[in-house]
Amino acid sequence: MSYTFGVTVPQPYEETVTATRDALAEQGFGVLTEIDMAATLKTKLDVDVPKMVILGACRPPLAHRAITVEPSIAAVLPCNVVVRELEDGSTRVEAFDPDVMMGMAQSPVLQEVATDARERLTAALATLG
Repeated sequence: MSYTFGVTVPQPYEETVTATRDALAEQGFGVLTEIDMAATLKTKLDVDVPKMVILGACRPPLAHRAITVEPSIAAVLPCNVVVRELEDGSTRVEAFDPDVMMGMAQSPVLQEVATDARERLTAALATLG
């Protein structure tokens, strides 16, 4: 079972991070959190890894609808989108699949939220490739 979907972009990491933020915004997502994995692992473990950032994307109307139905679903929010540098100079952008996330809860409303989020994330990533 795949738990992410994504696209490989033939452009540098920094440009792709900016383009990803813009694409998410066009779909109504804001970035609530940003984790620089390369910097964190360098600081905590003194290891070098390719550039990688985890963007915690949230579309407030979807989040509100989800937590209204099932408050505990907040534990798996926001939607994580990872941008990572590849060895060949291209960049991979992947999103955690909301269908997998919401599949843990048995609610038709949560499934509607997941479907909407997945469609919007898919549309955002499609503009990158």
